[in-house]
Amino acid sequence: MWIRDSSIIKRTLSGTLEKNLIDISFTTEQVVDGEEHKLLMALRNSSLKDEKAVQTFFQRVIENLVIEGNYLILLAHDTYDIPYRSRDGALQDDASDDVFSYILCSICPIKPTKPALSYFIAENEFHDIKADWLVSAPELGFMFPAFDDRTANIYDALYYTKNIQENHTEFIDTLFKSELPMPAAEQKEVFESLLGNTLADECNYEVMQSVHEQLSEMVEENKADKEADPLILSKNTVKNVLKTCGVSENNIETFNEKYDTEFGAETGLSPQNIIDTKKFELHTPDVTIQVKPDRSDLIETRIIDGKKYILIRVEEGVEVNGVDINIS
Repeated sequence: MWIRDSSIIKRTLSGTLEKNLIDISFTTEQVVDGEEHKLLMALRNSSLKDEKAVQTFFQRVIENLVIEGNYLILLAHDTYDIPYRSRDGALQDDASDDVFSYILCSICPIKPTKPALSYFIAENEFHDIKADWLVSAPELGFMFPAFDDRTANIYDALYYTKNIQENHTEFIDTLFKSELPMPAAEQKEVFESLLGNTLADECNYEVMQSVHEQLSEMVEENKADKEADPLILSKNTVKNVLKTCGVSENNIETFNEKYDTEFGAETGLSPQNIIDTKKFELHTPDVTIQVKPDRSDLIETRIIDGKKYILIRVEEGVEVNGVDINIS
């Protein structure tokens, strides 16, 4: 077995916050006297030199993780010298006033390679390479403790999942005894269904266009503020968006009730989990239309002679299979 990239474990910290990277919070009771939290602290505080704690951790993962095929558990400890921040806010990389100590776990699928022929330069000969096992990019993992406001937060862990449709709840329950939010892909599916089912005949092109525009603007404003936390949409924020789109009070109230049922009244949603700010798409059983989000005004819907139409306003540059055509 071999690892193609020695930095593969670092991929556990890649992805998008609230989508691939999700905060897991411990209660005060867990931090004070929780078995799961004590194990993680033992691993971190001993720099993985506590053999009993390491073996207990491995055994818990092996007994409870449900994943197809073989996999490798990578467990590492590292420290990070936190750069000193001066009074004017500037970071000084050559100075440090604190050290962040943490553990990083990666669960990597192991896949078989195929036999191959390779050229060995030193011998100037070709040799057969037998089939072996290759360690793939992490499927899931976590960092503990979390790194918040330039310091360690032992009340949180940062969980990673490659597949936004699967959170591996059995893994979370075993190691953290905490609940994760609904997987990102499922959030999008449920939110779209929620809009369609609650807005009824008011769920038209103009409303969906306005919802997309307003949420996209919120995302861009949040990105522009470099100091801001990741944007989370509350239920009331979404309700206000629907209200500005002209949705009736009755339908907003229906949305309110079904939101509570599907997500929970106090649950916030990451906008990047429910919309794609870089894509605006119309789909029928036979046709899919994609348009730049900032040019969604080029499309409108009409009923002509009793039939429903999607109209696209064009001026020039229309091609069919790569060939310029005239519209007359």
